[in-house]
Amino acid sequence: MIPTDRLHQIRDRYGFLEAQLSSGPDPAAIARISREYAELKPVVEQIENWLQAQNDMAEAEGWLADPEMRDLAEEELPLIRARLPQLEQALRLALLPKDAADARPAILEIRPGTGGDEAALFAGDLLRMYQRYADQRGWRVEMLEYAETELGGIKEVMLRIEGEGVFARLKFESGVHRVQRVPATEAGGRIHTSAATVAVLPEAEEVDIDIPASDIRIDTMRASGAGGQHVNTTDSAVRITHLPTGLVVTSSEKSQHQNRANAMAVLRARLYDMERARMDAERSAARRGQVGSGDRSERIRTYNFPQGRLTDHRINLTLYALTQVMAGELDEIIDALIADDQARLLAEMEGQS
Repeated sequence: MIPTDRLHQIRDRYGFLEAQLSSGPDPAAIARISREYAELKPVVEQIENWLQAQNDMAEAEGWLADPEMRDLAEEELPLIRARLPQLEQALRLALLPKDAADARPAILEIRPGTGGDEAALFAGDLLRMYQRYADQRGWRVEMLEYAETELGGIKEVMLRIEGEGVFARLKFESGVHRVQRVPATEAGGRIHTSAATVAVLPEAEEVDIDIPASDIRIDTMRASGAGGQHVNTTDSAVRITHLPTGLVVTSSEKSQHQNRANAMAVLRARLYDMERARMDAERSAARRGQVGSGDRSERIRTYNFPQGRLTDHRINLTLYALTQVMAGELDEIIDALIADDQARLLAEMEGQS
């Protein structure tokens, strides 16, 4: 059963926010009110659709007693009854608890794992895959850190991605991505298995994570690169060490001022992610192994190039569309992961009710 008292509370809150926006709120509060209003709007739309269908069914059932309206009622009722389960399911999904970080920009990190040069080349392939996906969705991508190998692979890359629903869609990408293919560096034509690690962190604001100046040590250094014009000739690279946790963040672009800002943004995101993980662990010891748990050591996906096959091990999804996936067509995988996560949340809610 859908709790109707909660539906009324949501509608009342939505009406209150709408009245506040119409009356011209304090400029300092308008962003907060607008954000909550925008979050509630699709929920209220689903509530209205479901309530309207309930009213339509009650009205049509009342017509059965009227000889002049009976034929119309018998025609309308099956249609309404067929539509109600779909509307109820849509409403249940809309009422699921939201991840507070879903609407935030994301910081995406890719690092090579086991496999040497081939792992670094695969990390570069993943970078291009995510860049293409971001382009398809109209997201803005900013490179925060980039270091490549002599063969053109990736030592480490960090991106800031901003747009609608960025973290909500990318958060399921955290984990170990395994590749099986014949490396370009392998003359014998044998299939090798390599891996790269992806971490997706929600961007944190200063109000989320307070970092006292006494908790960090900032060092400047000369940036390293692939040689030649890539080597920075000034001490512009920045390394920030968070003393309480031992976290170390570096940024080595051209501007020292921008490097400090980038490194602090990444540090805040990592600390925010650690706090989210701690709270998740407290709420449920069973979160390990769940979709979106963010466990960086979990093997989540295999990319098998000889067979053109991609397998997501968390939901046992296999697609023979690897070329399209590497071209950035990730929606089918991500939609399936989101649906699986929603099904788990629905099962948890029903188990508590």
